[in-house]
Amino acid sequence: MENDSMRTDGVAKRLPTFPWRTEFVSDLARRSVFLASVGLLALMTNGCSSDQAQTVPVNVDLTFEPAEPMVGDSKVDLRLTDPSGNPIENAAVTLEGNMNHAGMKPSFSELSEQDPGHYSGTLEFTMGGDWFVLVDVEMPDGTTAQQQIDVPGVKVP
Repeated sequence: MENDSMRTDGVAKRLPTFPWRTEFVSDLARRSVFLASVGLLALMTNGCSSDQAQTVPVNVDLTFEPAEPMVGDSKVDLRLTDPSGNPIENAAVTLEGNMNHAGMKPSFSELSEQDPGHYSGTLEFTMGGDWFVLVDVEMPDGTTAQQQIDVPGVKVP
């Protein structure tokens, strides 16, 4: 039988090695990994629960003034319709403008409804280059929609 050494207070003690100990530790490690995997899977699938807001398809027509946005504030007009072309009224519409490369601070804007399905506001482009705008929509019934719109070539005045 092999022995493991352990020192306490400067005196060496010999501990017996049990053949089943390595099998037990290995089995315990396998069980721990399995249980951790099951727990992680449960956490990941919990995010798919039905009490979260549902997403719905919408049509977003976003235009800027000037038509080719420049650094600074740009007027934003947004037309929001359902797949049948009917205007979506009384929605909360927010914009998040981001540059295509990392490290830049995003710009945010809340749009206000002017007419049924017509929302407007301003969005600030802080530097020239390629941008994209995330349009977040929350309908009065709590359903949501998000769409990304590319805004290439924001000009420097």
